[in-house]
Amino acid sequence: MKKSKRVLSFLLAAFTMSFALAGCGGSSSDANENNVYKIGICQLVTHDALDAATKGFKEAVIEGLGEDNVEFLEQNAAGDNNTCTTIVNDFVSKDVDLMMANGTAALQAAANASMDIPILGTSITDYGVALEIDDFSGTVGGNISGTSDLAPLEDQAQMIIDLIPEANNVGILYCSAEPNSAYQVKIVKQYLEDKGLTVKEFAFSASSDVAQVAEAAASASDAIYIPTDNTAASCTETINNVVLPTKVPIIAGESGICKGCGIATLAISYEKLGQITGEMAVEILKDGKDISEMPIEYDKDTSKLYNKTICDELGIKIPDDYEELE
Repeated sequence: MKKSKRVLSFLLAAFTMSFALAGCGGSSSDANENNVYKIGICQLVTHDALDAATKGFKEAVIEGLGEDNVEFLEQNAAGDNNTCTTIVNDFVSKDVDLMMANGTAALQAAANASMDIPILGTSITDYGVALEIDDFSGTVGGNISGTSDLAPLEDQAQMIIDLIPEANNVGILYCSAEPNSAYQVKIVKQYLEDKGLTVKEFAFSASSDVAQVAEAAASASDAIYIPTDNTAASCTETINNVVLPTKVPIIAGESGICKGCGIATLAISYEKLGQITGEMAVEILKDGKDISEMPIEYDKDTSKLYNKTICDELGIKIPDDYEELE
């Protein structure tokens, strides 16, 4: 879905919507003034980060619209892209007022399902990559906006050098089926190679491959980096069971992965990210804000976090400016 195709589709959809609304003499906000708003939530998979984003989203929507004025149709795709498609198509058939897509595959499915229902993504690293938009400027346009979970990748990469100074060979473990993971890998790999480290990618295509690929990464690496990756996040127990006995430390792209198998991360709050997304939903539904003009938003606050249990087991000393993961 290249930029030119999306722009044409959005223009056609916008024309159709404006014609319909002109005939009705009102807006979607007016039409729902005395009704309950139906919001479809499609979450790609269950893990701490996405769960927190959904929680924050619902809390912000309820605060902004009132608990009695919103109905959430919440579905979890259990990590399956095809299930995302089924879920969002069901939302479209039920004529929801807005869709929240939590995870890249959920956003891609929603974008393909509707060009008029407002769609807010969250837990998306890069919208240009996720939606195949060339020269992405920060605003998707059409019926899509949302929030990004992109953390300072070069700062995360530097954590490997700072916390594991003896590391010469770094393995990057990620799911090749997630385009946003590949985007992060490219940046982190380039940064570490520029610092003189040897970096090798270890990609798995599905959760069934995680243990085998993690074993290969651990045997060839002095340290491992795992980006913000939904499949990896749902398999942290498997990764930890394989990697921890080898004494190879893991730097994680987000707090959920760090809690499950890492020593440290530079992380954002996914609950806050969800809250920002929920506030955007309120602006669209209650205040009539034009989603096509809403830029992607970020949680600009980051925290240095560490996993005390794993650090103690590996004998890694963490600087005082890190906060212990709860």
